[in-house]
Amino acid sequence: MNAVSPEIPMPPNPVSASRPSVAVWPWPIALGALTIFGLLSALLGQHGIWLVLCWAALSIPLIVTVACVLRAWCCTPSVKGGQS
Repeated sequence: MNAVSPEIPMPPNPVSASRPSVAVWPWPIALGALTIFGLLSALLGQHGIWLVLCWAALSIPLIVTVACVLRAWCCTPSVKGGQS
């Protein structure tokens, strides 16, 4: 048995205007590669430019993550209704 009444026509499936799933991957891959580079530079170099590269490479993914979490936390309305 069909739960939908035969008198009510079903709307066609909406075509999503979102990006293809392949377009989502470049930024996570870049942040992962930057993290791996930062970890390797921390292991292999202990002085000078390696220390600066390590801090920069490991700080950028952290800053991006915090910015995205804050944006999602502040700008997305609560599912329960209203901001808490």
